[in-house]
Amino acid sequence: MLRLTVGDDGVGWPARADVLGVRAQRAVAGLIVGGALGLAGVMLQCLLRNPLASPDLLGLASGAGLGVMIAAYTAFLAGAIAPTAIGGGIGAGALIGACAALALIYLLSQRRGLIDPVSLVLVGVVMSLMCGSGTVLVQHLMPDRGAAASRWLFGALSDDTSWRQLAVIGAAVVACLAFGVRSGPAMDAASLGEDEARSVGVNLGVLRAGLFAASGVLSACAVVLAGPVGFVGLVCPHAARMVGGPGHRWLTLNATLAGAGLVVLADAAVKSINLDAGRLPISVVTSLIGGPFFIWLLRQGQRDQM
Repeated sequence: MLRLTVGDDGVGWPARADVLGVRAQRAVAGLIVGGALGLAGVMLQCLLRNPLASPDLLGLASGAGLGVMIAAYTAFLAGAIAPTAIGGGIGAGALIGACAALALIYLLSQRRGLIDPVSLVLVGVVMSLMCGSGTVLVQHLMPDRGAAASRWLFGALSDDTSWRQLAVIGAAVVACLAFGVRSGPAMDAASLGEDEARSVGVNLGVLRAGLFAASGVLSACAVVLAGPVGFVGLVCPHAARMVGGPGHRWLTLNATLAGAGLVVLADAAVKSINLDAGRLPISVVTSLIGGPFFIWLLRQGQRDQM
């Protein structure tokens, strides 16, 4: 409701129905993006058994962004008039980029068959930087220097997203959420260790494949709608765990709701801030919240090891 009432004057409901419709579309897009990132964070933390795993820190968002820019550049080469429109090529590029980044991180961060937490974070940071550099390179190869695809570089919701596009992407997020809720008990067992999970009949191969695919799809969905939005996938799972406990069946639901609420509130905040230079990207607000929280998590981990 708050997002629908925030306007240029900061108060009141919009007088025109079309303005209200645009704001409603933007609010729904924020719900989908935030929910996708929160849920992806839970799945990545379970898959990699690392509390610091999230789509942005591990480079999934950057990989998806690189895939989107390559798809947009390919559309330019093919003579497309509006390559930034959400379509099969853009969505496929985001999905391939996110899954490729996750696969490389998963392989490169292993030591003796086990994922090393320090290597995981370092490889994720390097992957994020490399994909970011590749995105800038492709941007400068485009005729307009990537101006038409700029929102995929800074993390911002678009007013041009249609209800049909939101329905398709929202259905993918709901399907991943249903998988997460159904796999909650198996995720609980997998978090304890491989031997414990196998002792209760959990097929770790199938579970990991499902988490891998779902986290890639969720990261791609978020990037297609808003570009890279930082720290939502890190903050919301931990906040949901503090409130509702570590059980993954409820954790997936709570983290999805927390992520949706955070992104919508961040979008309302940037809409209410009037800057002469233009609208502030929502990733700025989420990073200002998530940065201190990330440092706090690192400090807590250091204290637990002492």
